[in-house]
Amino acid sequence: MPPDQGEPHEANELRAPSLRPPGLGLLLAEVRGLFEFNTSLLLSPLLMRAPRGDGHPVLALPGFLASDLSMAPMRRYLRELGYHTHAWKMGRNTGGVARMRAALLDRLAAIHAASGRKVSIVGWSLGGVYARDLALHAPDMVRCVVTLGSPFAGDVRATNARRLYEALSGETVGDDSELREAIAGDLSVPATSIYSRTDGVVNWRTCLLRPSETAENIEVHLASHTGLGVNAAALWAVADRLAQAEGQFRQFDRSGPFAIAYAPPEQAQST
Repeated sequence: MPPDQGEPHEANELRAPSLRPPGLGLLLAEVRGLFEFNTSLLLSPLLMRAPRGDGHPVLALPGFLASDLSMAPMRRYLRELGYHTHAWKMGRNTGGVARMRAALLDRLAAIHAASGRKVSIVGWSLGGVYARDLALHAPDMVRCVVTLGSPFAGDVRATNARRLYEALSGETVGDDSELREAIAGDLSVPATSIYSRTDGVVNWRTCLLRPSETAENIEVHLASHTGLGVNAAALWAVADRLAQAEGQFRQFDRSGPFAIAYAPPEQAQST
């Protein structure tokens, strides 16, 4: 039986069995990301009904091989909701969690110092792995972490980008078991993982964090990996999570205008 149809097991298993990357059909279907973007544009009046921000800084981190341009729609959306958004300003993301850590910590510290406030971090794909790593190393500067299709848990090798990542970053995926388990473990700040079972790049199981009073998984039906950062339901969820008061956390309410797009909480926490 293929991995995405196997018997369920608890989402808090950090040492998952060997997984496979998404199949060719899902990978080819990633072209629908453009449709998701266009749909969000059409639904922009509805998206602007999301909870307003309190002006705190938000750092947006792009995925592997992407640049700040990929996060521009989200930054603009969050800015219009009242947040002070920041790009990562490091060009194209060619990977390397350990290699990029120092520069990312400097970027985070600069935003924190300039604003005098803790920074929320939204990371798409590999950007989400960076975000969780930053929360581990600088929790005093991080308000919350929201990841989108980020492969940080279990068998993180189960992505269709693994070989290219290793070639460009110089890092072997999953080689540092201590770092892998730390990033997959519990964070000291609120954390939300947004993912889709129809992700064509990463196996969705690698996006599951361990649910707790300050951590949750949100599954978006039928979203693509390349479209998660511009998907209307995902954008709404990001805005809703960021609108929580500092130091407070409540589980995501799926009864909003995009309710049909979300899986029930119990489904989002099972594999």
